[in-house]
Amino acid sequence: MKQLPNFFTLLNLVFGCLAIVFILQQNVLLLPLDGDGNIVVTPQQLQNTPEQIWMASLFIGLAALVDFLDGFVARLFKSTSEMGKQLDSLADLVSFGVAPGLIVYQFLRLSYAQAGGGLDTSVIWLVPALLLPCAAAWRLARFNLDGSQSFSFKGMPVPAVGLFFASLPLIYWNVNEQWVVNLLLNKWFLYGLVALFSWLMVSSLPLMALKFKDYSLKNNLPKYILALIAMVAVVILKWFAIPVILLAYVLISLLFKSKTT
Repeated sequence: MKQLPNFFTLLNLVFGCLAIVFILQQNVLLLPLDGDGNIVVTPQQLQNTPEQIWMASLFIGLAALVDFLDGFVARLFKSTSEMGKQLDSLADLVSFGVAPGLIVYQFLRLSYAQAGGGLDTSVIWLVPALLLPCAAAWRLARFNLDGSQSFSFKGMPVPAVGLFFASLPLIYWNVNEQWVVNLLLNKWFLYGLVALFSWLMVSSLPLMALKFKDYSLKNNLPKYILALIAMVAVVILKWFAIPVILLAYVLISLLFKSKTT
């Protein structure tokens, strides 16, 4: 039973690898082109190509679930270890750093593919997406060296960032609003998201950890408020709930700063 938490951690890694498999599809290259090399389909048709990387979101979500379970199981069987801590960070880097970075990479490809000669776009314009795994690696390495982040975090946790970017394909392929499609295919919006979340991970912004010393309202008011917002958001906003919950998490952490540090 001592190695059971590590089994869940490795399962996290497996799910992260499966997410990458679904992300690295190249079906957009099979779309018809005109004589100038431009795609001869509308943005709406482009939206419905087989390159539906939303399957990656499923596996990132499963990775988040087992990431929670490995810590729960470790505490349950009192089998926490330094190796488990390092293994957890390595798995998190793949599932919540590399995979989300590649999701943005593919969205940037789709963005540039809409323009004339877009398929000839230099890879240099896609590389900024890889800032996400770099920032995640920095955040996780710093976390492993800092023993003061048990009930609060310095900077945004990598799994939270991973779940945010995992929500983008779900929103893109399930929300029938043209402005949503246009926004998620806007390269400047994508670059802005990469810059913002990379900064949030490497920053020292005080954010609450979703762990409980006890279950009293006094000591856990921010967590209960967040849970209430999350439930309401899921019912009303559906797929949009994920970014809204993450925004609420940041704002509540800052508003209740004294209770999260």
